[in-house]
Amino acid sequence: MRDLAGGAANAIKKAKRKLLEMHSLPGRCWQRCCIPPSVLENSRKWLAYAMSICWTPNKVTLLRVLVGFAAVSLFGRGAWANLAAVGLTVASIALDALDGHIARTKKLATPLGAQVDILGDRMIENVYFTYFAVVGMVSLWLPVFFFARGAATDFLRGLAMRAGHSGWGANAMLQTWWGQALVASRWSRGTYAAMKCLCFCYLGLELALTRGPVALIGELAADAKMLISSGAHALTWATAGFCFIRGLPVLLEGWKYFADGVAARGGKIVARKIV
Repeated sequence: MRDLAGGAANAIKKAKRKLLEMHSLPGRCWQRCCIPPSVLENSRKWLAYAMSICWTPNKVTLLRVLVGFAAVSLFGRGAWANLAAVGLTVASIALDALDGHIARTKKLATPLGAQVDILGDRMIENVYFTYFAVVGMVSLWLPVFFFARGAATDFLRGLAMRAGHSGWGANAMLQTWWGQALVASRWSRGTYAAMKCLCFCYLGLELALTRGPVALIGELAADAKMLISSGAHALTWATAGFCFIRGLPVLLEGWKYFADGVAARGGKIVARKIV
């Protein structure tokens, strides 16, 4: 999921160019005319603070989780708040790509960092799907599935780490080529990130445009509502299906670490009884 870094890097470059334009003479005139001085001063302080921070992958992951929670907190508070939440959702996915880009370019990739990134993924997935299930937009079994799948794969990853295996390299937990292709390859992580982003944004736009008394579009025909709802269910379960497929190699190859642990524990119990 960290392979959308090219787009995130381009977005950062565009933001820097925009900042330079804002400090030009026309930009300063525009600021004075359109932005209140207090808001402008606070924005400059926050920008200076953000640029002074030494950003690491783990800090970006923490920011991504905060942005995701902020987005979910805006859902259901009005049509425009829903649209703002969709924008924050895209930003959260972009930050997921950015932390991987920083880890690779600054050579800060570590096994602990990989676990922190996975933890951030789990938190984002669960909070989004739980919210949409609570408001009745997706099945309640969807967040249950994501929670169960994440708990099982993370448990087996933990056993593999205790056995001395990491998430990548020659000592990686996944040894088969198909397992590495489904879990660790760039196309797989990028596809999964894009599917989740599309899923969350689709549900958010459906909430903003068609649901509730403040919907931007208003009342729709029953057939149109059913079509939109069917698209949401198809997209969410397609995302869940790809999530399950990506988890299969971890479940199959990681099971041996659980079996080895059970066998070792059984051997110790037998030895104690003999003694």
